[in-house]
Amino acid sequence: MAKKIKVLIVDDSMLIRAMFAEMLANEPDIEVVGTAIDPFDAREKIKQLNPDVITLDVEMPKMDGISFLEKIMALRPMPVIMVSSLTAKGADITIRALEIGAADFLTKPAAQDEKNLLAMKHELVSKIKAATKQNLFSRSERIVVSSPALSFKGNSANKLIAIGSSTGGVEALRDVLQVLPANLPPIVITQHMPAGFTKSFATRLDKLCAATVHEAQHLQALEAGNIYIAAGDKHLEVRGSAGRWQAFIRDGETVSGHKPSVDVLFSSVAENVGKRAIGVILTGMGHDGAAGLLKMREAGSHTMGQNEASCVVYGMPKVAKNLGAVENELPLSKIAAEIVRLCG
Repeated sequence: MAKKIKVLIVDDSMLIRAMFAEMLANEPDIEVVGTAIDPFDAREKIKQLNPDVITLDVEMPKMDGISFLEKIMALRPMPVIMVSSLTAKGADITIRALEIGAADFLTKPAAQDEKNLLAMKHELVSKIKAATKQNLFSRSERIVVSSPALSFKGNSANKLIAIGSSTGGVEALRDVLQVLPANLPPIVITQHMPAGFTKSFATRLDKLCAATVHEAQHLQALEAGNIYIAAGDKHLEVRGSAGRWQAFIRDGETVSGHKPSVDVLFSSVAENVGKRAIGVILTGMGHDGAAGLLKMREAGSHTMGQNEASCVVYGMPKVAKNLGAVENELPLSKIAAEIVRLCG
């Protein structure tokens, strides 16, 4: 028999501990080996039970989830799934947790009806399984935070940069974007993230980056020196012509399993920007973005993908590479410089 994934549930709420344990009880390849009521209890349980994955509440007594996550990542790196409330504070803390190295996050359902609980169970199970496949050593390939900002002396007119990412993307995007110069062409980004979290993500990036970072708005002009993040529950497209591109926000069904979808963004860039564009696909589970990046390359865009060693999950970039969509594969630490070079 295959080895079961050992899970430790860390939450000060008895209800959540019982709910998660019940959701996972009948999963044939997952075993809940224990629960903990706070980080101090969790520390002892980790030593005793040696779990493969931890679910960790963001807000707890005695020590908050962020402080405990920092200790885990420094002393015993392991897959951690943060459990967050759908609040502005919860979103801010969760973004910080993903930057530190949390594998993923789960939001508590606003209403605990049967439909929401079933959806949460499916998400919990899939994220636990995905977490065990993540590359915990990819962070050794990351850019050092103190890396100097790059400079750009080229012409930013009539060009555009499109980036897609998923699992591990919060870290990867931060590391790339914070060293890019302010005067680059407009950058449009789809990162898989639920509604309510992308605004917090954009606000946090805006404090770290030389360029101005926004959550993209419908019909917003795409201008040099600006970065536009797709909202968490809408598709982002680029429409218009050279020098007069706009963000087009629309609802609709999921595409490649996601909304926002990287494939939707990249396909629109292929159609409306073509050879003037640069496409970048970063770490992520699944295949979203691969087909769209291929369209970009076929339209004459420069394309690149993050390499396996530096990816938290080498899923989306791998599929894109196998499709022939990736012109150049690079470690995360070299992607920012390559973007600047191609813009010039």
